[in-house]
Amino acid sequence: MDIDALVYLVPIAGILGLLFAGYLTRTVFRKDTGTPEMKDIGDAIREGAMAYLARQYKTIAVISVILAVIITVGMGMQYDNMMRGAFVGSAFLLGAFFSALSGYIGMFVSVSSNIRTASAARRSMNEAMRISFRGGAVSGFAVVALSLLGVAGIFFLYLEFAAPGILGAGASDAELISMALSLSVGYAFGASFAALFAQLGGGIYTKAADVGADLVGKIEAGIPEDDPRNPAVIADLVGDNVGDCAGRGADLFESTAAENIGAMIIGASILAMQSEFSDLLSVEHAMAFVFFPLVVRAIGLVASMVGVMMVNLRHEDEDPNKALNRGYYVASILSAIGFAIITYMMLPEWELFFACGVIGIVLSILIVYITQYYTAGEYRPVRKISQASETGPATNIITGFAIGLETTLMPILAISGGLLGSYMIGTMAAPDVNLEFLYGLYGTAVATMGMLATCAFILAEDTFGPITDNAGGIIEMSNQPDEIRQRTDKLDAVGNTTKALTKGYAMASAALAAFLLFAAYFEEIRVLLNEAHGTALSLTDVFVVNLADPPLFVAALIGAMLVFLFTSLAINAVGKAAYDMINEVRRQFREKPGILEGTERPDYAQCVDISTKGALKAMILPGILPVVTPVALGLIMRAIYPDGFTAFQSVGAFLMVATIAGVLLAVVLNNAGGAWDNAKKYVEMGHHGGKGSPAHAAAIVGDTVGDPFKDTAGPSLHVLVKLLATITLVFAALFVV
Repeated sequence: MDIDALVYLVPIAGILGLLFAGYLTRTVFRKDTGTPEMKDIGDAIREGAMAYLARQYKTIAVISVILAVIITVGMGMQYDNMMRGAFVGSAFLLGAFFSALSGYIGMFVSVSSNIRTASAARRSMNEAMRISFRGGAVSGFAVVALSLLGVAGIFFLYLEFAAPGILGAGASDAELISMALSLSVGYAFGASFAALFAQLGGGIYTKAADVGADLVGKIEAGIPEDDPRNPAVIADLVGDNVGDCAGRGADLFESTAAENIGAMIIGASILAMQSEFSDLLSVEHAMAFVFFPLVVRAIGLVASMVGVMMVNLRHEDEDPNKALNRGYYVASILSAIGFAIITYMMLPEWELFFACGVIGIVLSILIVYITQYYTAGEYRPVRKISQASETGPATNIITGFAIGLETTLMPILAISGGLLGSYMIGTMAAPDVNLEFLYGLYGTAVATMGMLATCAFILAEDTFGPITDNAGGIIEMSNQPDEIRQRTDKLDAVGNTTKALTKGYAMASAALAAFLLFAAYFEEIRVLLNEAHGTALSLTDVFVVNLADPPLFVAALIGAMLVFLFTSLAINAVGKAAYDMINEVRRQFREKPGILEGTERPDYAQCVDISTKGALKAMILPGILPVVTPVALGLIMRAIYPDGFTAFQSVGAFLMVATIAGVLLAVVLNNAGGAWDNAKKYVEMGHHGGKGSPAHAAAIVGDTVGDPFKDTAGPSLHVLVKLLATITLVFAALFVV
């Protein structure tokens, strides 16, 4: 086994991923942009989206620079080494920059693909699907390739130059790798920080516009969705992109970055134990545990390329879901084959670790089907909500929320089974009983890698959703024939389902990655304690959280509370911005009666401005709160309990319970919102009275309640739990006496 040769696959796959994204972009951009009327609408959406993104990233950049300075100074003072603090701060800025860049690339291509999808729909369903899915795939491959290249680049750069300068010439390979990873954690924190703002701001923007457009347009004015007479319609179409393209892209960017670094930290812990078990574990195999996450991510990226190229309709009447599923199955099977080859070449007891990877891949498929069951119109939950709409908005909301609570059962059972199964199989691979815990944790890391192996394909499905939604809006606003709108409606319905599936996938990956990051946090604590006190603690000595201890119980309560407070702030932000949007749409209808008659043009720009200002203003507090809370908690506990253990264990309790609460609440919000949305669409298909009926009005109200659930608060919670994990990793030294 030549580890160096295998590691070269990482930059090769990353560059191939970017080249593939470039090829897809060129393919999409060669298509025509339709009629002049369609082009005018597409231009308005693109200009609004890019203008908002520029303002959002400017805000994120200012806050990121301030936080990077705080990290540099704080870490420098804590370690009495300003250079070490500067390396962590620089990694933070790089992570935030690449997270923003990946979102920007995906957004740019998305708002250029929508008009081309709309134009292609005039000719055939297959051409429209190919353009929309390949446009979405640009975001997927840009995100995963930039994440892979960023993590590998910062790690090898710090391993070569930063770690030797801090540790000195006599440091061992294990010490150098551990130090390089400790410095690189700032990259994952930066990615998480930028992702939270991107997801939160985009979610507030899109749902303020969507709620305003639906309540006033559909219910009060009785005009169709995406009707050009609705002043909020352009803001709504812009919002689809800033929420689902830029937001989810940044979300999965930081998922892959944090998961890679967390898995490498556990691998470094195994490497550190190698000398003690040299008769059972060779240096070469121990080193492979560190680099395996990067190599296997590269294989998954290549497998996803093949899967994307397989997505085509076999005939015009084929269900687009079948074409997407074919591509996903191909990507999953190739990922599994690649997993088998890489585990065989790199890891001891490879059959067991391959089984852990398969558990992750199977878990991703299970989550997709479970989410589809709860959010697609052909199954019981959505139809039950639709039926409840017959008796009004109250019963629609009661039923929808009850379904949302019910949806925690199967995903949590699947995640729990995946975690326990991969942990137990990992322990079986351990060559010594004293290594079982570490190997078990690494087994869960491999399962997480398996789940994220097809991340690029899943993200392509997610971005496919807003592209098809925008295409339908462009067709409607440019007054194209009904048969063309029927094609885009069919793609839009599939896109709604794929967006819901991606949220479920992101939630499950967040749960697995968060558990992995727990272990990485306590491993960092172990290293710091041993450095500070000259001890030889093992990970099992510090990876203990006793909730019967009052300070730890209080910290756990605060963690759960933060999740609910954050959710409240996010939903309230949508409510406030939607309030302003509703009043603006009503004002325009009242003061310009010619709008509804089709003789006056609505003021679209004013509605875009309301969403922009509402999102940028409201995202600051909920974005800063998760950064401040765990650090403040750890410092307070350190001041009150100077025993050397209570502070970091309290932060660990906070982190664990916040993650549990965050995952559960995210499942409820995502699935309830998705079910409400598709219940409305099920009624619009002609069931329970169809469009214009009392049931339809009730279903629209339920959908507007679910909008901030599924597109603002729920997806933001995925990022929140990983942000909490990465910030505790970065500031771990502050909690150790």
